[in-house]
Amino acid sequence: MKRSRDKAASELFAALYPRLAGWCRRLVDDDETAHEVASEAFTRLWARWTKVEEPRGFLYVTAANLVRDHWRKLERERRAVRQAGSEAATRPHAEQADPSVRLLVQSLPERLRVPILLHYYADMPIREVSELTGRKEGTVKADLHAARELLRVHLRRSLDHTL
Repeated sequence: MKRSRDKAASELFAALYPRLAGWCRRLVDDDETAHEVASEAFTRLWARWTKVEEPRGFLYVTAANLVRDHWRKLERERRAVRQAGSEAATRPHAEQADPSVRLLVQSLPERLRVPILLHYYADMPIREVSELTGRKEGTVKADLHAARELLRVHLRRSLDHTL
């Protein structure tokens, strides 16, 4: 039994790790952090191996949560740097005016952020996002629409301030 479980886990890792790590890489913009997130997601899956019905979905949702935690940590660090008064030395002025889509996605409420990450960043169809989040397909579509509208407003406002 343990041998077949190990084999299944090994096959799953070989099949999904490269894509999961690549997805994480696009979200965190750092190879090392992306591999840490993907590895941690697999570690958490392994700890719950017998209880998880949909390993792929578990991995992506776990990775999305870990990425969110990473973004929060970065934001806390940025705030600390600003409070110390050294932001000008660590971040060029032009970058302050140019919002990152990644940071805007991070600022979305979780209800909207998770479908965006799964659908647009993990390339999951709406049906699969619906299954993973436990929401109806129509709700997922409405959440994606609401998230796109919020992002559009934030981007437009940010662009207006830079002109």
